[in-house]
Amino acid sequence: MYLATFFIVLAVIIFLIVYFFGVMFFVKLSLMIIFLMILLMSVFFFAFCLYAKSWKPSVGFGMFALLNAVALYYTYRWKHLEIVGGIVGLMILLFLFGVWYISEPDIGLVDRFKSPERLVKEGKLKEAARKYEKRGDYLNAAKLYEKIGWLESAAWAYEKAGDYVRVAEIYEMLYKKENDVYYLKESYEFWKKAGNLERAVKVLEKYAEEEPWFWEDVAKHYEELKDEKNAIKAWKKALEYYLKEAEEERVFWEDVGNIYKRLGDLEKAKEAWRKFLDYCFKEVENDKMWWKHIAETYKLLGEEEKAKEAWERYEEYKKAIMNG
Repeated sequence: MYLATFFIVLAVIIFLIVYFFGVMFFVKLSLMIIFLMILLMSVFFFAFCLYAKSWKPSVGFGMFALLNAVALYYTYRWKHLEIVGGIVGLMILLFLFGVWYISEPDIGLVDRFKSPERLVKEGKLKEAARKYEKRGDYLNAAKLYEKIGWLESAAWAYEKAGDYVRVAEIYEMLYKKENDVYYLKESYEFWKKAGNLERAVKVLEKYAEEEPWFWEDVAKHYEELKDEKNAIKAWKKALEYYLKEAEEERVFWEDVGNIYKRLGDLEKAKEAWRKFLDYCFKEVENDKMWWKHIAETYKLLGEEEKAKEAWERYEEYKKAIMNG
């Protein structure tokens, strides 16, 4: 909406300028505005480069500022338009060259004209990898990135190539190299994408040693794999974590109860759920949504009448919200 309004207003302004002053005046005014803006930006970067003692860029920006100053002056005087046209053409060429140059970072000017295969023969693996990447040949790019030790770039390229197994393996390598558990989480995700739940859960197990709230996910994965022994071990680890958390944040007593139930200890599960109920009754004073949790917990405790009563109060709350 705003963009459309802007273009409409701009079109009206252009029409009025052309109508009252003519096309040539509009062309002159447009060129002057463009040259002035480029001149101001060039002067700013020229001064910044001088301040930073970056001499080569400062020379470039200085020359660019001078060219635009000349073009602005001749446009204002509306003389020597062939020089103005030459400067415009030069700026267009410089812009196109800049776009082309930026499109292949880290590659020398001569190497830009070489094929990735030739660059590989010359031992310029980084440049060849960039070329393969730009071509869309992510598998060859990934292999070269891996060869030169750019493992994160290799993982990205293998992902683009659809080789999730190799991505997962590389993230495991990065974990061993950097000792950063972030890479374990990434490895886990890609083992899952590759359909290898056995490797995924082993990696997640390592991750859970550092981030214990993931033990519950580890346990569930082992249950998916029908590995009851390791599932029980993981549930016990998850229980340790939630018991500590419940001492500080009582909302976690619900999780404690659910895990005790999974482990077959119904008495301790009920004990934990009752602690969660105490927490819910305090919360419901400020937020009636908690009647839902109260109803569900009473149901877990086998107290159907109380569960029904709590659910009715939750339904009343929902109706009141819907009716405004």
